[in-house]
Amino acid sequence: MKYDSDVLIAGGGLNGPALALALASAGVSVTLVDAAPARQRATDTFDGRAYALAIASQKLLATLGIWGAIAETAQPMMEVKASDGHAGEGASPFFLHFDARELDQAPVGYMLEDRFLYRAFLDAMEANPAITLIHDTQVTDQTVTPGVITATLSDGRSLRAKLLVGADGRRSGAAQRAGITREGWGYGQTALVAAIEHALPHNGVAHQFFMPSGPLAILPLKGNRSSIVWSEKDETAQAIAALDDADFLAVLRPRFGDFLGEIKLAGPRFSYPLNLTLAKSYAAPRVALVGDAAHGVHPIAGQGLNLGLRDVAALAEVLVEAMRRGEDIGALDVLERYQGWRRFDSTALALGMDSVNKLFSNNNPLLRAGRDIGMGLVQALPALRQGFMRQAAGLSGPMPRLLQGRPL
Repeated sequence: MKYDSDVLIAGGGLNGPALALALASAGVSVTLVDAAPARQRATDTFDGRAYALAIASQKLLATLGIWGAIAETAQPMMEVKASDGHAGEGASPFFLHFDARELDQAPVGYMLEDRFLYRAFLDAMEANPAITLIHDTQVTDQTVTPGVITATLSDGRSLRAKLLVGADGRRSGAAQRAGITREGWGYGQTALVAAIEHALPHNGVAHQFFMPSGPLAILPLKGNRSSIVWSEKDETAQAIAALDDADFLAVLRPRFGDFLGEIKLAGPRFSYPLNLTLAKSYAAPRVALVGDAAHGVHPIAGQGLNLGLRDVAALAEVLVEAMRRGEDIGALDVLERYQGWRRFDSTALALGMDSVNKLFSNNNPLLRAGRDIGMGLVQALPALRQGFMRQAAGLSGPMPRLLQGRPL
C-alpha cells in the first residue's frame, strides 16, 4: 500500500515537533501539518511565553539533538519554594523548600522561553529529510480504511499514512473526528501570564505562592527576569487583565512582594481560562493523541509540557519497537500499548494537581491549618521531600528511553 509518510502529525506546537524528530531519528517518515505560518513564533522578540522543563524532558531534548542549540538560553532552577498566605501579609511560617543539591542530579529543572525552543525544533525539522513540514494548513477531515488513514487538508490535499497523531490541543479535531470524547470541568479561575523584570537576582529560585483566590508562580528566566503565572477568580482576573500596565503592576506588587526589589513588565501580558480536560481514550483506530489533545491540566506545577513530552517519548518508543518487529504501527493493539503506558500516569497527575488547587484555593481556616501542617511535615522529612522532587523532575516511574537520555 502506498503512503505519503508513515505518520502524519496534526499540530505544530511543541509536542508535534518533538514527536516528529523522535520518530525520524529511528527511520520513521513523518509529515507534520501546522496551522501557523512558517516561523511565526521563531522571532527575536520575547513574547512572554516560557516553560518549566523537568530534567527528564531536558534529557529527551538532548537525545534528539536539540539541547545544544538552546542550552545557553535556559535558566537552571536550583531551588523551589512553596508557601501559603494572603496578598500583602507575607508567607505562612510553614513552607516547602526543594533544593536541587538533595537530588543525585541537579538542577531541579530549567526555564526556557518558547521562542528559543520552537526555533530549535523548527531548524532541526527543516534539516531532517525524513520530515515533511506543511505550514499554514490544517487537517479538516480524516477517513480510516483497511491499512490506512487518509487526511484531508484545508488546502484541498489528501495525505495517506499508517497513523494520524493528534497534537492539536485541548479542542483536538483529530480526537473529535475519531469519536473520542472528553470529560472535565472549569476551575472558575483565569491565568494571568507575563514576564517581569526585577532589580535583584533570583539566583535560580522558583516560587509558588498559594493564595485563597489561586496560586502565583514566579519562575526564573535568564537575567533579572521571571515568568509569572498568576491564577485569579475569573471575574477578578478579567478586571485585572483590562488594566493598563501601571495599574496591573500596582495590583501585582502586594502579591509578588519585594524580595526581588522593584519590578516592571518585560513583555506582553496574556490571560486564559483554566480548566481540566481529559480525553476518555488516547487511541482509536489509526489515531493516537499526545499533549493537550490527551490531557489539559492546571498550570499549578508547570507540568503541562513535561506531560506532553512523556507522551511523545512513550508513543515514539512503542511505534519504533512495533515497526522493528514488523507490526502495523497504526493497529489498535499497538496503540493500546501506548495508552496503557500513559493514561493512568497522566490522569493521576492531572487529578493530583486538581486536588492541590482545590485544597489551596480557598480561605477555610481549618483547611489552611491542615495544609500548612502538611507542608511542614513534608519539609521535615527528607525522604518524602526528595520523593516529591524526583516526581517533579520526571525521574520516577517507568521511564521511556528518551527520558533517560537513551536513543530509540
